[in-house]
Amino acid sequence: MSLKSIPTKKHYHLFDDHQIDHMYFDISPAGEIDANKYSLYNFTGDPKLEYAEWDSRMDMMNSWFSDMKKSNRFLYERESIDGSKVVSKVIDPETREVREMLNFASNDYLNLTQDKRIWEKVNEVVSQYGGGAGGAPLLSGTMGIIRELQEQISTMKAMEASIVYTSGYAANIGTISGLLGHKDIAIYDMFSHASLIDGSKGSNKKFFAHNDPASLDKVLKSVQNKFINKLVVVDGVYSMDGDICNLPEILDVAHYYGAWVLVDEAHATGVIGKNGKGTVDYFGLEGKVDIITGTLSKSVGAVGGFVSASQKLINYLKYSSRSYMFSTSPYLPAVAAALEGLKLIEKNEAGQDKLWDNIQYVKDRLLKAGFNIGNAETAIFPIIIGDDNKVKEMTYKLHQRNIFVNPVPYPAVPRKLTRVRMTVTAGFSFEQLDYTLNQIEEIGRELGII
Repeated sequence: MSLKSIPTKKHYHLFDDHQIDHMYFDISPAGEIDANKYSLYNFTGDPKLEYAEWDSRMDMMNSWFSDMKKSNRFLYERESIDGSKVVSKVIDPETREVREMLNFASNDYLNLTQDKRIWEKVNEVVSQYGGGAGGAPLLSGTMGIIRELQEQISTMKAMEASIVYTSGYAANIGTISGLLGHKDIAIYDMFSHASLIDGSKGSNKKFFAHNDPASLDKVLKSVQNKFINKLVVVDGVYSMDGDICNLPEILDVAHYYGAWVLVDEAHATGVIGKNGKGTVDYFGLEGKVDIITGTLSKSVGAVGGFVSASQKLINYLKYSSRSYMFSTSPYLPAVAAALEGLKLIEKNEAGQDKLWDNIQYVKDRLLKAGFNIGNAETAIFPIIIGDDNKVKEMTYKLHQRNIFVNPVPYPAVPRKLTRVRMTVTAGFSFEQLDYTLNQIEEIGRELGII
């Protein structure tokens, strides 16, 4: 009697117009697509996926997820039951027990999401305004508290005017898509955030080498006479590497070629510059940058996004930025939280000094231990490993020791630069930092990372 063979691959039909084709994936011992052999790129970025039915695409991804879950290496969507705290209560995805975890995965750099001074202001606003705005900003959604927030942002960023959006993503995609036409081009730092790049979908774009003014010069020279308008797009602080934009030289090159410059201040506001004013203030370049965008969900401790620019440009974006025009105004308690958070930051009463003490302490320890942290110089620390499986393993081992960090595998970053991403906030004690860094060093030696 012959034994039925056990399948070693999953395959999916592709519906190419010219030929019948398939996609094949190796199967793990658990009977799912082997999570150790494939990355998210295989299920979201592979050009062949265009020829697969939706059911097939979903099955591929869910099988890959299932394999990670069966090996207890699926550490996304870990659920906190008490908010974004320095020590957060997190439901363990494997045991369903509640763990008290040191939260090095949050972008709440100043821990303002938990600041009682902000809660008090939010309660005052709720009693006056209620909850939602009830309408789009150009119609019935214009509120006094929103105007006050926009004025506060303009003052902090030293710009003429600002508007706020429901998210930083909406601000970036709405601003860039609201400006670019078919005769225009966006030129991005190759490490720019996805929300910036998505703004030029369907339009023209090019990239220059990360933080490299000479590379930008070459790109601008190559497009000089081909487009009417040119927009150079950078992050003030880069979200995966924690390094600061080389803004003075990038501005010089861009303006030499007549290009505008947009700086996304998502990870810079509240962290760098005098009293957390951001990258432009950090370099003393007030009045030189054409457009500043940002989020209210990181150091500010709320949610929402903004764009600051000249009054003329803000007036234009109110009617050309679709994510502004066709969205209800931001949730008013979040507006109140953002306004109070920005006021605390501007008065240097939000813990910026302690944040920088913690940043320097962690940086010194990681470098002394021999970790590759790239050019990190702010609250974001990439522990660069260059091996997706070791990234998952380090994240899991830290989770088991009640340390919450984020895995960043390919294709979020290049294969050689996959990393564990940890973020430092103001609320950590040195004792908590010591415990965490000791565990990271021990696991790093165990996995052959250092």
